[in-house]
Amino acid sequence: MRFTLKHLRYFVVAGEKSSVTKAAEMLHVSQPSISSAILHLEDVTGLQLFVRHHAQGLSLTPPGRQFMRKAKQLLAEADGLEHYAQTLGQDVAGSLRIVGFPTFTPILLPGLIKRFVNAYPAVSVQCDEKHQKDIIQSLHEGRYELALTYDMQIPSDIEFEPLMEFPPYAVVGREHPLADRQEVSLRELAPHPMVLLDWPMSREYFYSLFLSLELEPNFAYQAESLGMVRGLVGNGFGYTLFNSPMACNLAFDGTELVAIPLTEKLRPLRMGVARLSQFRLTPAAEAFIKKIGDQARELSNSVFEDNRFYRLLID
Repeated sequence: MRFTLKHLRYFVVAGEKSSVTKAAEMLHVSQPSISSAILHLEDVTGLQLFVRHHAQGLSLTPPGRQFMRKAKQLLAEADGLEHYAQTLGQDVAGSLRIVGFPTFTPILLPGLIKRFVNAYPAVSVQCDEKHQKDIIQSLHEGRYELALTYDMQIPSDIEFEPLMEFPPYAVVGREHPLADRQEVSLRELAPHPMVLLDWPMSREYFYSLFLSLELEPNFAYQAESLGMVRGLVGNGFGYTLFNSPMACNLAFDGTELVAIPLTEKLRPLRMGVARLSQFRLTPAAEAFIKKIGDQARELSNSVFEDNRFYRLLID
């Protein structure tokens, strides 16, 4: 091998920070050490990894992005090997970085991580929340091994294993004129003011539900956080549409929310595990996937008791 793990680590940090200076500061080494590592990698690989911008840092070239993805995988495996040695043969060790979609991550992930680290204490788990577009981009860049997300616009180079299926449903405040209904149609809801969860891909999904019935929604308010959507709905500014079941029927300010099933059979979203197809999973990631199924079953028997709002897709 004509380069070392140190060369790769310096390169990866420089790529993530888009700066030799910031990489040197983060790694507590000199700037020439970072620059030398990058030049050495370019020399031995024959690739131009970066475009240099005078006084404005670096940007990865397309080959540089592909090389960084593989470099991150190799560094993760090396980290796992180090932990394996330190734990005297314990198979599942090292670090695991996962990302989840914000609607269900706070419900699903904390309990899952607790169960996992109790079973595998030698694994360090970091979990972030991102919207769908950023999740897909982060998987492509090798920032995370696994994602828990919906099947919204999943590209062909990402493997997706569904766990649960969530049909859309309406949420209104306690004082809404439809709050006492056992079910409601989207056609009835359309004229009423709607509070839209304005996230990339999410807004397109909800709008497509109306288009499938040749309806035009009345988007009266938009919010970029679940907490704000719930608060606006709870205070009577309109209804909203959700997919993942609510673990609590209160907004942050204590106003009451009411979930109502829709009469139409509209396209549900499937929640599951996504990963880059060409990324070989570490033992920690494989063990984590096995735990996810158990957690999904547990939630379906506790938090998601009303099966009108979900369908389990695993045995």
